Amino acid sequence: MKLSSTLRGSIPRQAAVLVLASSLGLPLWAQQPQASSDSSQQAPAAASASDQQLAAPIVPPGKEGFWGRVNPWARKKWVKKQTDPINDRLTELDQVNAKNSQDIKDVDARSQAGIRQAQSSADAANQAATAAGQQAQTASNTAQQASNHVGQINSTVNGLDQYKPVTDVTITFKPGTTALTADSKDKLDQLAANLTGHQGYLVEIDAQAPGAGSVGIQSSQHLADAVKRYLVTDHQIPVFRMHALALGNVQVASNSDPDSKPEHVKTRTVHVQVMENSLAAQGSSSPREGASSSGAVPQ
Repeated sequence: MKLSSTLRGSIPRQAAVLVLASSLGLPLWAQQPQASSDSSQQAPAAASASDQQLAAPIVPPGKEGFWGRVNPWARKKWVKKQTDPINDRLTELDQVNAKNSQDIKDVDARSQAGIRQAQSSADAANQAATAAGQQAQTASNTAQQASNHVGQINSTVNGLDQYKPVTDVTITFKPGTTALTADSKDKLDQLAANLTGHQGYLVEIDAQAPGAGSVGIQSSQHLADAVKRYLVTDHQIPVFRMHALALGNVQVASNSDPDSKPEHVKTRTVHVQVMENSLAAQGSSSPREGASSSGAVPQ
């Protein structure tokens, strides 16, 4: 009876111990699968961290209290302790992003400044090239004008000594006198009237008179002087434009037959011929308007 009572007293005690042990072992058993699942989750996280250089190292959260990481009654201090590393990393990333943004702005500003400077240099070079082109065109035009002017001067110089006859008259004197007749004066008046206001002409005067040797030359010289004197005093023909020659009794050979021999003249005559330089006479009407009193056609 004593044994049975002892057994009856020990059984409730053993049952109480078992219940207490089961209550203590149940949370440990519940945490083991979660720890294994946490370790399985940390493995790919560690692999991804090795792939990303900028990723922060994973710091396992500390345990707190009886429940460890699974703490349904977590306090603010515990939450702050868990989130502080993340906040620090986010702050660092913000600083890196701000620095990168500022670097990008600096590079963009330098690029824009370089582009503006290059554009300004290009505009200046374009303006210089345009000015140089205009100067070259002006120089080319000036050179062309100078070349044309030189060509005109050369033509003028080459033609200054080129004269051609335009008018001629023959004056006849009576024997033994140097006085001009009325008909002779009319011829000289008409010739002088055609020369008024003209430039670029010469008056050739050649006189013939009968008489051998110096007698004929002196006589013909007096006749030529009479014609020159009349043109100078009555018509103001410049002396430098008149060229006279006393031929005496020798008559000039005919231009149509250069081989013909000159013959001795028997009359007292003076031949007056106007020679014109077309280049020197530019800007004035030609003196060839006067008709040839000898019947020759001006050429």
